[in-house]
Amino acid sequence: CVLGIDLGTTSVKAALVTGTERGLALAQSCSRETQAHSDSLGAGRQGMEQDVQKIIRALNECLAALPQQQLQRVTHIGISGQMHGVVFWKSDKGCKWSESGTGPAFEPDKVSHLVTWQDGRCSPTFLSSLPLPQSHVSLATGFGCATVYWYLKNSPDFLKAYDAAGTIQDYVVAMLCGLRKPLMSVQNAASWGYFNCRNKSWNTDILKKSGFPVHLLPEVGDPGSIAGRTTCAWHGIPKGAKVGIALGDFQCSVYSCLTERTDAVLNVSTSAQLTISMPLGFQPPEAPDPSSAVTYFPYFNGDYLAVAASLNGGNVLATFVGMVAQWTQELGLHVQESAIYPRIIQAALAQKHSKLSVHPTIFGERHLPEQLASVTSIGASELSLGHVTRALCRGIVENLCSMLPVQHLQEMGVRRILGSGSALARNEVLRQEVERIFPFPVVYGKDVDAAVGAAMVM
Repeated sequence: CVLGIDLGTTSVKAALVTGTERGLALAQSCSRETQAHSDSLGAGRQGMEQDVQKIIRALNECLAALPQQQLQRVTHIGISGQMHGVVFWKSDKGCKWSESGTGPAFEPDKVSHLVTWQDGRCSPTFLSSLPLPQSHVSLATGFGCATVYWYLKNSPDFLKAYDAAGTIQDYVVAMLCGLRKPLMSVQNAASWGYFNCRNKSWNTDILKKSGFPVHLLPEVGDPGSIAGRTTCAWHGIPKGAKVGIALGDFQCSVYSCLTERTDAVLNVSTSAQLTISMPLGFQPPEAPDPSSAVTYFPYFNGDYLAVAASLNGGNVLATFVGMVAQWTQELGLHVQESAIYPRIIQAALAQKHSKLSVHPTIFGERHLPEQLASVTSIGASELSLGHVTRALCRGIVENLCSMLPVQHLQEMGVRRILGSGSALARNEVLRQEVERIFPFPVVYGKDVDAAVGAAMVM
């Protein structure tokens, strides 16, 4: 068996994959919501942090729920997780191992909160004060290196308590393998900023000149390589199991389903992405175009993906549902958010068309950080919940399409779209709008799954 783990924005998933005569097959999987959101004391309302204790608790619950006899057969572990974010720890005191009901497990010890990719503490003004990276990726708030700079300026004593840093998935790999110095894949390093993908190295000269604590930067290796071996049994997984270098959740999601270069992958979960493979041998430009909505993500074997990565996906619908719940509460009624979702989708299915136009960018976009959302073409006859939900779903898809237009997809030889992500799976209105806006066959039901992808890489 190969164990794949994905440490996502809202949940943790573990998947056991086995080899069969027909190829790899998913044997078992389990997911748990982390409910790890935590207040950010230093950054206030702009901060977005998660409690690492709660993330690891959810991971332990997932593994405890998987069949022991299959965990005992695990030889390789592949781990992916949310990119861009940063967590700090003390290298020799990052966790404590103890016995659980299913064998040894670790719990975080001298570890900071995870500052996630959704963090907004680095304003455009702050980012413009930082040295220019030598990288094809534009720096944005929520990127690991930008967050370190923020601490350097606003809370330098905070950094003195730690001597290691990485993404949440790098932290888990380091704990499992007992790494004193964390090891990071090119995928995660690129997502932090100040990393040159061409020569696979940090911009150490640029960083040192500005007083950046370069000792916190992990070593970097190729995605798909082995980071180490488990130092002891873990939930019944034998000691000595090979652990892959941690990967980006996005690349693993794509890897789990993308078989043809003529496919584009459209993912709508918390955020949203539209992705195509770049031709073999493609190298990203030396410097980014800050106004471009498309980013080039390092993939596997030196390949790149062209990605329109929108910050506005299922989180926009979640915010809308939260607003409806709040309004009803202010009117003296109480409706659970979980009850609102199916009702607004049902209402929208009854409204096939809506002239209402929603530009849904309430979270801005990385290439337009100060852009807000707007609603136009508001007519008296189109104010029902169904009309507004229909227009909102259409707006989410149209926003992605504006970032990577249909004409460009056609020029790149795209022949079909693979639709994935929890928001798309649960929302028929979103699926209808995808099929209305894109002139390609759309295939759903491909098991696009970062945990499975992480296992497949191994």
